[in-house]
Amino acid sequence: YRVRPAWVCKVMAASSSYSHVAAPKKYDVFISFRGEDTRAGFTSHLHTALNESYFETYIDYMIEKGDKVWVELEKAIKDSTMFLVVFSKNYADSTWCLNELVEIMECQKNGQVVIPVFYQIEPSHVRKQTGSYGTVLEEHKKEGK
Repeated sequence: YRVRPAWVCKVMAASSSYSHVAAPKKYDVFISFRGEDTRAGFTSHLHTALNESYFETYIDYMIEKGDKVWVELEKAIKDSTMFLVVFSKNYADSTWCLNELVEIMECQKNGQVVIPVFYQIEPSHVRKQTGSYGTVLEEHKKEGK
C-alpha cells in the first residue's frame, strides 16, 4: 500500500479518467529517452522526483544483465499507465527509441496516456520533422527502417 500526496492522486485520477484500461498496471510511468542526451542529468532527476512522489516509475536501467532487452522493454511498456517521452536532440537517431515510441503509440490506442517532454529542442522540430529530426528520419527511411 502506497500513501500518495493529494496532488499525485489528482494527477493519477485525471490520467485514469482518459483510460479504458481495465486491469491495473505495474508501472504508473514509463520514461522513454535517449540516454546519451539526458540520462545523467534531466532524466535521472525526473525519475527520482517521480519516485519520491510515489509514482512507480520504469526506466531502462531496471533491465538486468542477460535479460532480452526488447522483450523486457515491450513488457514494461505494455504494463505502464502513462508515458513520458523525452524528445531530445538525438532521440530520433536511436532505432531503439523509435521502436519504443511505436510501441507506446500503440498503447495509447488502449487509453494509456502519452505526455511529450521537449528537452532542449523545439517542439516544431519533432512535429514537423525538421532540424535534426528531419535529417535523421529521412536517413532512417532511406535505410528502410
